[in-house]
Amino acid sequence: MNDKILNTLEYYKMIRSLTGFAATSLGKKRTEELRPSGDLAEVKSRLQATDEAVKVERLKGPAPFGGIRDVKAAVKRAMIGGMLNPAELLDTANTLSGGRRLQRFVKAVHEDEAIPLLSAAVDRLTENRPLEESIQSCIDEHAEVTDSASPELYRIRQELRTGEARVRERLEQMIRTPSTQKMLQDPIITIRNDRYVIPVKQEYRSHFGGMIHDQSASGATLFIEPESIVQMNNRLTELKLKEEREIEKILRMLTAQVAEFAEPLLDNLEALADIDFIFAKAGLAREMKATLPLMNDRGFFKLKKGRHPLIDRDTVVPLDVELGNRYTSVIITGPNTGGKTVTLKTIGLLSLMAMSGLFVPAEDSSQLCVFDAIYADIGDEQSIEQNLSTFSSHMTNIIGILRNMTPKSLVLLDEVGAGTDPAEGSALAIAILEHIHKLGCRMVATTHYSELKAYAYERKGIINASMEFDVQTLSPTYRLLVGVPGRSNAFAIAERLGLSRAIIEHARHQVDEEDQRVESMIATLEENRLTAEAERKSAEQLHEEVAALRKELEQQRSRFEEQRARLLAKAEQEAAEAVKKARIEADEIIADLRRMAIEERSSVKEHKLIEAKRRLDEAAPQLNDKGQRPSSTSAGRSTKPIGPGDQVLVHSFGQKGHVVELNGDSEVTVQLGIMKMKVARSDVELVSTSAPKPAQQTVVTGVKRSRDDQVRTELDLRGNNIEDSIIEVDRFLDESFLANFHQVYIIHGKGTGVLRTGIQDYLRKHRLVKSFRLGNYGEGGSGVTVVELR
Repeated sequence: MNDKILNTLEYYKMIRSLTGFAATSLGKKRTEELRPSGDLAEVKSRLQATDEAVKVERLKGPAPFGGIRDVKAAVKRAMIGGMLNPAELLDTANTLSGGRRLQRFVKAVHEDEAIPLLSAAVDRLTENRPLEESIQSCIDEHAEVTDSASPELYRIRQELRTGEARVRERLEQMIRTPSTQKMLQDPIITIRNDRYVIPVKQEYRSHFGGMIHDQSASGATLFIEPESIVQMNNRLTELKLKEEREIEKILRMLTAQVAEFAEPLLDNLEALADIDFIFAKAGLAREMKATLPLMNDRGFFKLKKGRHPLIDRDTVVPLDVELGNRYTSVIITGPNTGGKTVTLKTIGLLSLMAMSGLFVPAEDSSQLCVFDAIYADIGDEQSIEQNLSTFSSHMTNIIGILRNMTPKSLVLLDEVGAGTDPAEGSALAIAILEHIHKLGCRMVATTHYSELKAYAYERKGIINASMEFDVQTLSPTYRLLVGVPGRSNAFAIAERLGLSRAIIEHARHQVDEEDQRVESMIATLEENRLTAEAERKSAEQLHEEVAALRKELEQQRSRFEEQRARLLAKAEQEAAEAVKKARIEADEIIADLRRMAIEERSSVKEHKLIEAKRRLDEAAPQLNDKGQRPSSTSAGRSTKPIGPGDQVLVHSFGQKGHVVELNGDSEVTVQLGIMKMKVARSDVELVSTSAPKPAQQTVVTGVKRSRDDQVRTELDLRGNNIEDSIIEVDRFLDESFLANFHQVYIIHGKGTGVLRTGIQDYLRKHRLVKSFRLGNYGEGGSGVTVVELR
């Protein structure tokens, strides 16, 4: 693609816009060198890089390019032995530091989101912390060599500062002397030729001796270095020369380090230029609100709401156009200023942008094609920036296009055949379009000739299009209408402007009858199109409303199902916890019963205890891993009729119960534990038809023991051994607890104290004993233990 076509399609204006988003001079140079590519793989790679940069900016914000400078010239000068100045060395160190920050930034994003191309680009950056730190330790942020750059420089500058202070002190004493002040123009100290001087009046020039370094414009003031400080100034000059030599030594040392790292530095600059260029494309995409186009090399493109990027986004009319599927050529007709030329430029410029790796201002999933070349003959007669096109200039451009185009080219022709006799021009235009169409190029052409409307209508693979024009307002709408040829609208416009109806009717009779039929057909087509478009918009609106309602219903159903499952799981969990708690308590009671049966030799039946435990286990709801009831297949359900008293399984609760009564054909009342509830007949499954068991059963155990009918508050154990006494104490405490006694007395006597000790050891571990003590005076003393129950 030559520069003339790129300029015609305003490609270079886009490049200038892109350059404004580059953060460094390196990136700006790279953007200025950008040109479209005809290789599909390269174009896809360019677009992928831009997409990655857009993703980075969306997730983490702008990339850090601070401190990065184009030091290529300085590095190359260091390679050939030149000496870099402090500013160039500081820029080199800052560029190394900035590249390191940028690398760390991109790598951090790559850990969270895949950005392979940008990650590979920053992998090209090479660090050199020693060089970076060496430069920064010798040169400060103002590009000045620091005192600490070398011990010798530190010594020289210390001596220099001391010498300057002495010179100023000597001069200060001199200008403060009253006899000297009258000889001075001003009592100040100044510098001329790097030497300290004082301003002396002309008539006192011989009083101070020394050297004259300068004089005022009027000659009334001489800047004299007094003889008394000449030697001191000489010493300062000598120190300054030493300082300059030491600084040069330091700079050459640093320059040598840069020269050693020159090749990696130059590679870094190339990588930084590429990275800045990629992020500049992302910045342009953000500014234009552009999207990633889908690319192909099949000659197919489909723009959805495509906008010319150089026209204000608030005023531009979006463009919808497709080419390369059902038809390969589009012929656009319509009045001047209707937007035909803008349409051509939009198609051409957006194709060039996509082939350059730039996002395009269009809707998502727009498709564009990689052409081997784009040719354009566009004479913008409405632009004052260009000369008016002539027939010869048009023909020169078209001949060049016909000579160079290939089946994979895109050809854009504006006002083809214009500038000559209409009959000859239309015939020539048809011949040119036919030649391009037969070659297989993708072509978009604009024209005023009505003969081309019929040509496009008759040829397969070519379609008419027009720019919409509102006759009521006498203004174009700039909308492209594919499939509908344009009308001239000359008579309608003239009538709206007030031209006599008689003149208009006379003009109508001058038009060929065939042309009148074509205009009438176009008018009918346009009317049908407007009606169809209105109906389509109405249908789309209804479709959107139905889709929104359907989405809302789906969300409500999903929320209901989630809430139902959550409540059901919660209820089952609570039931399981209640049963678990009951099982623990039952286990404790059964354990107590067994112990009492053993201790008192009672006749508790073990199989009854096991049966009670089994019923308790069966009462627990069965939960699956997700807290839901296990499902039952319909194949496993009994088909026998259900009647009152039958044992059934209620699937919605996962519990077994007994049918109390039938409520019609659809519901049954079921006894589940202590609850009665109505459930659907389809939700129950017959387990057995045996007679129903009571809702609550009491496990009766017979515990035989010998005791008085009247429960007493004291137990006399005198004369018993320890084993028998402990059995009696345990029975006595149980009876006292059930009788709701809070304090009881155990009489064991004093004796040797063995019985008392054994009983008190047992009391310490008993579950019903809160505390115990020996009896007080009047209670029996140490022969009685007083027990306080819980």
